[in-house]
Amino acid sequence: MSIALLAAAVILASAWPAAAQQTLNLSLGYFTVRGEDARVERDVLNGNRNVLAFDIGDFNGAAIAGEWLVPLGRHVEAGAGVGFSRRTVHSSYERFTDRDGSDIEQQLRLRLVPVAFTVRVVPLGQDSPVQPYFGGGLGLFNWRYSESGEFVDFQRGNAIFRERYVASGSETGPIVLGGLRFTGDSLSSGFEIRYQGADAPLGRPFSSLQRDPRIDVGGWTYQFTMGWRFGT
Repeated sequence: MSIALLAAAVILASAWPAAAQQTLNLSLGYFTVRGEDARVERDVLNGNRNVLAFDIGDFNGAAIAGEWLVPLGRHVEAGAGVGFSRRTVHSSYERFTDRDGSDIEQQLRLRLVPVAFTVRVVPLGQDSPVQPYFGGGLGLFNWRYSESGEFVDFQRGNAIFRERYVASGSETGPIVLGGLRFTGDSLSSGFEIRYQGADAPLGRPFSSLQRDPRIDVGGWTYQFTMGWRFGT
C-alpha cells in the first residue's frame, strides 16, 4: 500500500504543478508503544517483564515532529517529515534484592526518530476551510535502545554487577494516518492519529541475555498540528 501511494504521488506530481498553498506543519503529541499482547515475538521489553518490574505503557510519552506538505492536485498532497520521542523507564528486579534489602535498579531508554514520506487524500479539497484527510506512506525509523544499571548474573551465584547495554539502527515500515484540520489564508490547525509499524533485531550485546531478541518500535501517535501556509 505504501509503495502504491508513493507511486501515485509521483504520477500526480508530474501532471499537476504545485501551485496551491504548501504547508509547513509543526506537531506536538503523545506516542504510545504497541501493547504487551501486540508486540513482536521475542520483543526485549516483553522478555524483561519476566524478571523486571515495569509496565510496557511506561514507554508512552511526548513526541514532536515537523512536516512539509505539498499539494499534488485539489484532493491529494504529499508530505515529508521527521519526528522525535524519547522515554526513560526506571525498573528493578521483581523477585531479587541486594544483600542490604535495597532494590536492584536499572534504567531502560528508548529513543525514536521517524522520517516519514506520506500521501494524503483530502476528500473536500484543498480549498475547503474544514479538511478531513486520510493516507499512508513509508517510514524510516531510526531507533536507539539501552539498559543501564545493576543486573543479576544467575549463572554465577546471583552475583550483582553494573553494566550498560546499547543497540541502535534504522528500519523501514508502513505508516497509516488520518486527521482533521481547519485552514485559513496563512495558518492551519488540527488533530491527527498516526500508526507506524516496524521492529528490529538487537543482536549483541543483548543476544547474550536473551535468545534472538528484537525491539518493537511500532505504535500510535496522537498529535495536535499547527501549520504555516505559503505559496500561491
